[in-house]
Amino acid sequence: MKNIILAFVLGAGAGIVDIIPMIIQKSDKYSTSSAFVQWLVLGFVITFIKIPGVDGWLKGLITAVLLSLPIVIIVMKTDPKSVFIILCMSALLGSLVGLFSTKIV
Repeated sequence: MKNIILAFVLGAGAGIVDIIPMIIQKSDKYSTSSAFVQWLVLGFVITFIKIPGVDGWLKGLITAVLLSLPIVIIVMKTDPKSVFIILCMSALLGSLVGLFSTKIV
């Protein structure tokens, strides 16, 4: 149970980092909420997913980028310049969550 809570804490930390610029830019509350929930879920998934031959930061990077692709497709229609930012944040935060998750599991 402790590992599950820590996984969600990792996700919440990444989510807060991700939504701070969105709050500053006064982004839509639904977009901001969606980004935070995405990271809560990713904290859990990255921590407990098993990818053969891949672990740590690379596991986090791969998982976060792949799971952000549906959001990227939706955003691409209305705000194509945000796609690069979303992918970069996913790569960076996913790598960090993956790295820190190896310490808790």
